Amino acid sequence: MRKMEGNIVAAPTDIESSYDPLETLIKKVDSLSPPSPLRCIYRVPYRLRRVHEEAYTPRVISIGPFHHGNETLKAMEDHKKWYLKCFMGRTSSKLNDCARKIEDQEKKLRSWYGETIVRKSDEFVTIIFVDAIFVIEFLWRYWDDKLRDANDCIFGKPRMVEDILTDLLMLENQLPFFILKDLFDSIANRIKVPSVERLSIRFLHQEFSVGVTTFGGMSLEELLTKIDSSNEEVQHLVDLLRKLWIAPLSNEQRKSATKKKKSATAPSIEKLHLAGVKFKVKSDTNLFDIRFDKGILMIPRLNIEDPTEIILRNLVAFEQCSTTSDDYYISDYVSMMDELVDTPKDAELLVKYDIVKNDLGGGDHQLSSLINSLSTGILYDSGNFYYGDLCENLNKFHRTKWHHSLAILRRDYFNTPWAIISFVAAVVVIIFTAVQAVCSIISLK
Repeated sequence: MRKMEGNIVAAPTDIESSYDPLETLIKKVDSLSPPSPLRCIYRVPYRLRRVHEEAYTPRVISIGPFHHGNETLKAMEDHKKWYLKCFMGRTSSKLNDCARKIEDQEKKLRSWYGETIVRKSDEFVTIIFVDAIFVIEFLWRYWDDKLRDANDCIFGKPRMVEDILTDLLMLENQLPFFILKDLFDSIANRIKVPSVERLSIRFLHQEFSVGVTTFGGMSLEELLTKIDSSNEEVQHLVDLLRKLWIAPLSNEQRKSATKKKKSATAPSIEKLHLAGVKFKVKSDTNLFDIRFDKGILMIPRLNIEDPTEIILRNLVAFEQCSTTSDDYYISDYVSMMDELVDTPKDAELLVKYDIVKNDLGGGDHQLSSLINSLSTGILYDSGNFYYGDLCENLNKFHRTKWHHSLAILRRDYFNTPWAIISFVAAVVVIIFTAVQAVCSIISLK
């Protein structure tokens, strides 16, 4: 140091900071691993989430690492542990043995999530363990009501099962399905209970069986056989529900649309109605089987209930995020319904023809707003749009002027039996008058 004018000043140094932002960035980039091909549990993209935040955020229970620790969901943490205690006691399982199964597959478990899970190993393993046992115990109690006790805050309260259902079917609230299987299979030889796949399918079939078009009229056993015979691995509960919904599709229906640009727009229900299109509800078919034949648009019934919006939004989000498939059956379905519904009048016609059963109330305006909002933020390929041919056929019918003229004739002149009688009578009079005139002319000659 040196003294200058009575002040002590630090001597300058020739040593420069060794921090190099570019070099640090390069090191970070080099240390990154490629995205896991196994990832299937995602954060919902902002373009979808911004439309209805609550549809993707659990309200009662957190499952998995994304929403763990949320203050509004902590009330269920003790109940999870109670389920854990009951499960361990009933199956004579050792907690350490079960936890070790999670530890042994921690790396694989992490790779199934669409983003890096920053939680420490012990915390991550504990979350997966407790939540996985909860899901298994919940499905088990749903199947066997003798296991439910009087203090069960889920099965002992009205509508609580429905709340759990919607939370279990949120994309951000998922567990890799393989860990449920591994834990369940480890105790399968000590109990007489169907596999966790069958417990899950029974649960989903029972909860969605009210909507006859949901599973295309397929029975529980038919669905079980269909899923069992499939070589596709179940990724999580949202994926399983999607597989069940598309299970009724025939091989012909499953074929992707021809890879060429097709119209992904269609006239609304009201415009089609004015053009003379007739509407018919399809029963005992799958939800996606919308057909147009000889001027009749046939649409499977859609039941709008409390959980419908949440379920559809999360199924769409899963399809939009998935990197393993280019078949967007549910995304294309809600996009097609959005094309058909522009105004409350369109919604009114759907209800009138029993195509939509609205149990939410709120009227046609609310129904049309809901249908329109479901497709907001969806990205789709017009060259692979499932309803491309349908849109082209509807547009072709709507552009034909003769169809509009015929519709006006039917609506304005043939709308009642008396109108038809009057028209026929008028035609008869005209013909009779013409014949009489011709006869008069002939007689004059």
